[in-house]
Amino acid sequence: MAIRNGQICLSQVLNPKSNSARRNLFCILKRRLISHSSKTNTTKTISNVNEELKNDHIKTSFKSGPSLEHFIANQSSVLQNQNVQTTGTTTVSLPSYISKSTLDGQNRKVYFDVHGCQMNVNDVEISWSVLKNSGYTRTTELGQADVILMMTCSIRDGAEQKIWRKLNILKQYKKKRQRNSENLPPLKIGILGCMAERLKSKILEQEKMVDLVCGPDAYKDLPRMLAVTESGQTAVNVLLSLDETYADIMPVRLNENSPSAFVSIMRGCDNMCSYCIVPFTRGRERSRPISSILDEVRMLSDQGIKEVTLLGQNVNSYRDTSDSTIHNSIDTKLTAGFKTVYKPKTGGRRFSDLLDKVSQIDPEMRIRFTSPHPKDFPDEVLDLIKERSNICNQIHLPAQSGNSEVLQRMRRGYTREAYLDLVYHIRHRIPDVYLSSDFIAGFCEETELEHEDTVSLMKEVKYHVVYSFPYSMRQKTSAYHRLKDNVPDDVKSRRHLQLRDLFRQEALKLNLNEIGSIQLILIEGESKRSPLDMAGRNDGNVKVIVPNTNIPQGCADMSTRKIQRGDYVVVKVRSANSQVLHGIPLYHTTLTEFYNKDNLISKQLCQSSTL
Repeated sequence: MAIRNGQICLSQVLNPKSNSARRNLFCILKRRLISHSSKTNTTKTISNVNEELKNDHIKTSFKSGPSLEHFIANQSSVLQNQNVQTTGTTTVSLPSYISKSTLDGQNRKVYFDVHGCQMNVNDVEISWSVLKNSGYTRTTELGQADVILMMTCSIRDGAEQKIWRKLNILKQYKKKRQRNSENLPPLKIGILGCMAERLKSKILEQEKMVDLVCGPDAYKDLPRMLAVTESGQTAVNVLLSLDETYADIMPVRLNENSPSAFVSIMRGCDNMCSYCIVPFTRGRERSRPISSILDEVRMLSDQGIKEVTLLGQNVNSYRDTSDSTIHNSIDTKLTAGFKTVYKPKTGGRRFSDLLDKVSQIDPEMRIRFTSPHPKDFPDEVLDLIKERSNICNQIHLPAQSGNSEVLQRMRRGYTREAYLDLVYHIRHRIPDVYLSSDFIAGFCEETELEHEDTVSLMKEVKYHVVYSFPYSMRQKTSAYHRLKDNVPDDVKSRRHLQLRDLFRQEALKLNLNEIGSIQLILIEGESKRSPLDMAGRNDGNVKVIVPNTNIPQGCADMSTRKIQRGDYVVVKVRSANSQVLHGIPLYHTTLTEFYNKDNLISKQLCQSSTL
């Protein structure tokens, strides 16, 4: 039997009917190979022989197996017999062991526990929309829940530690349900969001009571995952996507009484700052189509929403390439003195295009956006903020540090000088702008002199709002692999507290300068401290407290009514601290009426007469 003609024997060797048959055939082949080798003076090891035999078998199997045409021909019949789940406009194939009826939530109650940023709030609203369409109901009482879903944050270690502590509490609820089950379904606990993606293995190993782990790009899969847990299995889906934007999901707001709403316009981030975990937990940057965003904003306007915040990890690098009829070959414009780790991106509609269209939907709806990167502030965006009365004169401008060497280690793409030039440019074009920022205290290798540069930057810029945090090293980041987290924790804490105290000192000065000014605020509801007061926010997103009383219906209408959530109220500021303004409510108004320059003189007379 020649080797090249040993195909039948090979199949018997690889798929023997008995061990003895396999041994006999292997010996025959081995002897023939040795004989063949001696004749040709070629030596081959037994492992070489085995590998060749297996390769020949694989080739034979492919030749005799089904062709591509076979799969194409049978595709339609397969789909007809397959279970499918429709979420939004997406159709997802279901495994054979799960039927569509199994996905029905059967009115089981879901409790959402939200931690982290505004994007997480919006992600919960997306998740709730998916589950609501699958027959689940929502409860705000933890003790009534059949399913508890925690939306998590991984941006800092402190946020994660809070989740671990909360999980210990939730495990007690689950054990209590197991003891007193009666006719109730078993309690399911799920981890959603960034922490789910980053620590999936640890969560499953350490927290044996967790039933479901769902990453930021897998919320559409929640009904199937919950169905899997019914059989006692743990469901995990933390795959990141290159194109998922949830454009086909209309979020269901958690707080239906709020006059404000969040609208996600993009997901992920490409900046790769050395300290940041976001690109690894939320994936690469991708933008939602403008048409989908506009549809959602119109729906919110129809519902009476008075303020929308456009959300994303880097909103002003938004770039919609979904419309093939748009041929924009211009590279993305960067702020002077700024650079990126990636090549300039070409084509698509930009953030200024989106901001322009969103602001035209409802002149009575305020527009905010967060969080931007300083590198993406072309004049088109600044001019829109200045020109449109319903785009708030407030810009979040994360600095992170005031020292150029630290900024370089952070891979921020700019220097202290470039950042300050941008601040001066913004204030030149929008003189009454409110600025806020983020700062990290005690980043890798930060010296006292470098920290003092951050202190001096804060004094020079004078922010209305600052968010500062001690640095927390995160795995997977560039800093984790390349830098040393060598600033002691007590030094980080001291520097963080110094930045916090300095911000409050500077913010107090800015707020004291507001005393006597006339401002427009949007009422959000009762003050947390007293039902006798109402709380709202001015154009700069600073909280304003006013008495809950009757005021005139308008500047020229002396009939009165009480202040309600969602009202625009003209206020005269009478006192201030570093966090809050206190004012006297003058009268109800509208956004367009307040900023109507033609009525400026009559408004001034009206305001003076109501004091």
